[in-house]
Amino acid sequence: MSQSTPLPNGQAHLTGGMLWVAAMLLAAANFIAVLDMTIANVSVPNIAGGLGATTSQGTWVITSYAVAEAISVPLTGWLAARFGAVRVFVTSMALFGLFSVLCGFSTSLGMLVFARICQGLAGGPLMPLSQTLLLRIFPPSKAPAAIGLWAMTTLVAPVVGPILGGYLCDEYSWPWIFYINMPIAIACAFFAWQLLKRYENTLAQDPIDRVGLVLLIIWVGSLQLLLDEGKELDWFASTQIIGLAIIAVIGFIAFLIWELHAEHPVVDLRIFRHRGFTISVLTISLAFAAFFGANVLTPLWLQGFMGYTSTQAGMATAWTGVLAILVAPLAASLSSKVDPRKLVFAGVMWLGIITLWRTVASTEMTYWDISIPLLVMGLGMPFFFVPTTGLALASVEPQETASAAGLMSFLRTLSGAFATSLVTTYWEEQTTHNRAELVGLTDIDQSLRMALENSGMNSDAALQTIEQLVTTQSVMLATNQIMLVVGIAFIFAALVIWLAPKPMRQVDTAGGGH
Repeated sequence: MSQSTPLPNGQAHLTGGMLWVAAMLLAAANFIAVLDMTIANVSVPNIAGGLGATTSQGTWVITSYAVAEAISVPLTGWLAARFGAVRVFVTSMALFGLFSVLCGFSTSLGMLVFARICQGLAGGPLMPLSQTLLLRIFPPSKAPAAIGLWAMTTLVAPVVGPILGGYLCDEYSWPWIFYINMPIAIACAFFAWQLLKRYENTLAQDPIDRVGLVLLIIWVGSLQLLLDEGKELDWFASTQIIGLAIIAVIGFIAFLIWELHAEHPVVDLRIFRHRGFTISVLTISLAFAAFFGANVLTPLWLQGFMGYTSTQAGMATAWTGVLAILVAPLAASLSSKVDPRKLVFAGVMWLGIITLWRTVASTEMTYWDISIPLLVMGLGMPFFFVPTTGLALASVEPQETASAAGLMSFLRTLSGAFATSLVTTYWEEQTTHNRAELVGLTDIDQSLRMALENSGMNSDAALQTIEQLVTTQSVMLATNQIMLVVGIAFIFAALVIWLAPKPMRQVDTAGGGH
């Protein structure tokens, strides 16, 4: 274990009950920031209907938050250095609660999109700063527990989001998916300040990198819009998508060149000089993209073609988090005793194997046929996420922790956006392809149609029944085909981690975010 450097103002690490109160506050902050990435997913039809918009327009509720959050996350390192990690965290938390209420009060789509942009900008720093501050307040011996707690909220929140969103929309109304953030945000902001203000870091008076900030907004905004609107506009058949792609590529290249040469970059890309950090982040991004892709597809399939309500679909997918929470302490404990690369390899490989198990799904599956593989899959999640996060942060200098955490959250968020667009597009394309093949093979001798008509159906009803059967099977095949791709992606991610060097130290808990 590395030696702990002195904490700000000579303060001691928190201990006992106060340590765990502070830990739960920071974990709750991370939880609601990640939760809001997915809680609106199943609520778009309700929101669109309530505000007199189309479902396609309603997706801007998701897009606007994702774009704003993707822009603010990598700025966390600079904000923490300039204004103080604790101060930025508490301010972001309070603003997140305020803008959540504004979302619920919205009377038009334009007002809601504006509020979601503000909510995303406030929520972005919460993810990396909750991680940084957890590492700062925990004694070195409990650093793996801190990372384990943070990792679990990051993995469980996207699963809980659709359940909670579906339940609140089914039982109450869509504004409640935003109102529930307010009490959590205010409580977290108030008590976090009382507990953590003594751990504020020394401020660095670095000037803001305005050019870097503008380039970041341009390329991230263009890329996120491309990913979200691509499917609706038929991808590169649309001049709008081509234009966004050109802007994103040029903006990204200009951003890279500028940030690598700026004296005070808004995003410190030099962190990628650490091979352990780069490989760990690559593994996290690949595995999280696979996990997020499967996680987005499952409720869509259940609601659209298996007759599940949004609440039932959410309940089925939620089983992923049950065993994950139970085995998280074991993963945290082992990550301080075992080469983390072995744990990551085993965890991600397990996720891949279970996903391959899901490639034999059928339309006859019961609730538990669907839920048991998801439950078992949860065993691998902590062994992937906890040691990978620890390995990444142990690979950078102590003063680079806040920037590293921000970059890691940013790339994870971006990989999730990529996965969502790719999976939903590929799913539709494969469904169309499968349907074209099945139509030519189904009921060639008309025996099924005759059997249906003999059972009392008229000709139109029989044809409609056969059509429904073909569509459902086409979707089922497409779902299994995507699970195959996701499973292979997990296995590839598991192999990538061996490119990282064996860690020579563990996370220096006191240095986070200085």
